[in-house]
Amino acid sequence: MSSFEICGGKRLSGQITPQGAKNEALQVICAVLLTSQPVTISNIPEIRDVIKLIDLLKLLGVVVEKTDESTWRFTASDIHLDILLTDKFRKKSAELRGSIMIIGPLLARFGKAFIPQPGGDKIGRRRLDTHFIGLQKLGAKFDYNFQKNYYSVVAERLEGTYMLLDEASVTGTANVLMAATLAHGTTTIFNAACEPYVVQLCKMLNSMGARIEGIGSNLLIVHGVEVLSGCSHKLLPDMIEVGSFIGLAALTQSNIKITGVNPADLGIIPDVFGRLGIRMQLNADSIEIPEQESYEIETFMDGSIMTISDAPWPGFTPDLISIALVVAIQAKGSVLIHQKMFESRLFFVDKLIDMGARIILCDPHRATVIGLARQYKLRAIRMSSPDIRAGVALLLSALSAEGKSIIDNIEQIDRGYQNIDGRLRAIGAEIERI
Repeated sequence: MSSFEICGGKRLSGQITPQGAKNEALQVICAVLLTSQPVTISNIPEIRDVIKLIDLLKLLGVVVEKTDESTWRFTASDIHLDILLTDKFRKKSAELRGSIMIIGPLLARFGKAFIPQPGGDKIGRRRLDTHFIGLQKLGAKFDYNFQKNYYSVVAERLEGTYMLLDEASVTGTANVLMAATLAHGTTTIFNAACEPYVVQLCKMLNSMGARIEGIGSNLLIVHGVEVLSGCSHKLLPDMIEVGSFIGLAALTQSNIKITGVNPADLGIIPDVFGRLGIRMQLNADSIEIPEQESYEIETFMDGSIMTISDAPWPGFTPDLISIALVVAIQAKGSVLIHQKMFESRLFFVDKLIDMGARIILCDPHRATVIGLARQYKLRAIRMSSPDIRAGVALLLSALSAEGKSIIDNIEQIDRGYQNIDGRLRAIGAEIERI
């Protein structure tokens, strides 16, 4: 098991480019199962979760070719469904929450699928009802094997229908959407997630021959087709990395330019960091954050304390709540951080308190941060990464702290961030993998 050793308190400078979007990658890679023809996907980040999913597809019989540093070609012409019932497949798929999204494509193309209870971050209960109910409305029948902890699902024929999703789940929308592309008739999906990842998936599916209307809205209309073809697709830059780098610049008083990103794809993210007092220049294909000696959290117009909360898109993504919280530590003023969607994502603040942050954990969903206004630097400590996003938040705090910090369990960070230590060293960070 590896750790990061970080000598913090240093200002950084230079350009950094975000990787391809992790959450988009997991969706569009599952979509290759919908066709027997080659699908080429570029800007794929070589991170643990993505590589695990690619290995899972290889196990199913997908021919996978890496054509350059970040481009892969997938050909799912010979799928071995019997592999789904093997212990090896169960073990591999249970390690990855994104594996749940192979159900929709397999069900649409082959009429059956098997999937273990998926893994992923331990950030509270993450139910799968939206996936199951949506696919059931299309005609699928689910059965759960308690002894072996896996789901089997069959459907002789998927039939288009109207459905109102019980929550705007991104992966749930993606799963139902992929299944509906090959269903008989028209499927209407209301309360669909409209995150950029889903928009990208819709565009990719349409380029494969699907007929999807309402892209970018919460009302998707899918006219089923008989067969889908191959295509080429490029992932967006990862907006979670972009937000992380904005926070990094503010915390470490650094001058950083984030390249290869269109701010129009980021929604409300720049505005939220702006409310925390961070100045930035938004260009057509980059964001520049100047060196800032201080930054001050805004208040609401009536003078009440600022609240930063997560919400389904176009609201503030829950994956950046931990970054916003860490950024507020050295700000002037106070902010209430409200993590609505997951009940265990704020429990990492005990480590920040040990570093000297002034944080009151109100309950599992809310934390109040009283900014230090740079009157004190955080103390270096040894800590462990509990999940991907909290791990990066701790990494940012360590880079701003005085002294040498150790972060253990960095395999969690590697699940979502490609060569993060190497990219940070390129802009002046003192970080080593030990």
